[in-house]
Amino acid sequence: MRMGTPRWWYVRHNQPMRITRALAWPLSMIWAAATAYRIARAAPVDPGVPVICVGNLTLGGSGKTPIVGEVVRRLRAAGREAHVLSRGHGGRLSGPILVDPGRHTAIDVGDEPLMLAAEGPVWVARDRVKGALAAAAAGAQVIVMDDGHQNPSVSKALSLMVVDGETRDGEWPFGDGSIFPRGPLREPLAAGLARADAVVVLLPSDIVSVDPDLATLFSEKTVLVAHLEPVTPPPAEPQVGFAGIAKPWRVERALKAAGCRLADFAPLANHQRMSESTLKFLARRAADLGAGLITTEKDWIRLSPRWRERVTSWPVRARFDDDQALDRLLATICREPPPS
Repeated sequence: MRMGTPRWWYVRHNQPMRITRALAWPLSMIWAAATAYRIARAAPVDPGVPVICVGNLTLGGSGKTPIVGEVVRRLRAAGREAHVLSRGHGGRLSGPILVDPGRHTAIDVGDEPLMLAAEGPVWVARDRVKGALAAAAAGAQVIVMDDGHQNPSVSKALSLMVVDGETRDGEWPFGDGSIFPRGPLREPLAAGLARADAVVVLLPSDIVSVDPDLATLFSEKTVLVAHLEPVTPPPAEPQVGFAGIAKPWRVERALKAAGCRLADFAPLANHQRMSESTLKFLARRAADLGAGLITTEKDWIRLSPRWRERVTSWPVRARFDDDQALDRLLATICREPPPS
């Protein structure tokens, strides 16, 4: 069974002196050293087409996949043949393989690649180099890599670092700066930020601007702001929600902000495969409360066809505050003149 993301990871100040944090300190140092060594020793491979990496500094929860989807839409709108490259987290196939939504399931290729494949070519590959070469050979003019800021195997033309910009209730996207497993960071903030060409701060729909303290961290970088917005409103009737993402409490908050009448909410672990017993429990809970069932698009796509008929999918989309700024940034690596 997967474990949920520790919420205390994201406390900025006055971290509790947990025994687990004390014991994890040596492991954090080993993790950071191994990551730095791997990046320093790498010889990145150029697949022959530009690679845009959409990554982050934490173990999930920043909103990379919606940003990947929007970047790909902008590229395709500009006439570029853009392919997505994913590791296929949670899937059983190692690839490289082109995702086929009509044949593959989330068990095969992971939930996020299956979502993205609804709009265009997506490659799953544990070996990113092989995946990038396969995409280029298949006609990709530009490759958008979902995650991989700490993967140095492929040469990147543009590195976008996605940051969760929600800082309510004492939360901070990097916690107190601790590295996994003591905290959420994959590497030190300064090291990861130095390799980023631009920072994308993703905000929920009900927060207008970036926290000034957070903006100060990125004052020397190009910063793009995007908002995570519902594609459709939630149903009018009461709902029991559930979500298996890195920060499920954010889904609960977003549903309420969108006007959903939440009768109850069940947080699950990131990418958790929901058992029949779990789904039956949620269905009974909803029936007792006279409510329907609602979940994220990512969770919904992992359900069986039978359960999809009983659960409402609530998709969201990232929308950049300044589309033209994004287009100009993408044009610099696609060798096209920027829009006027």
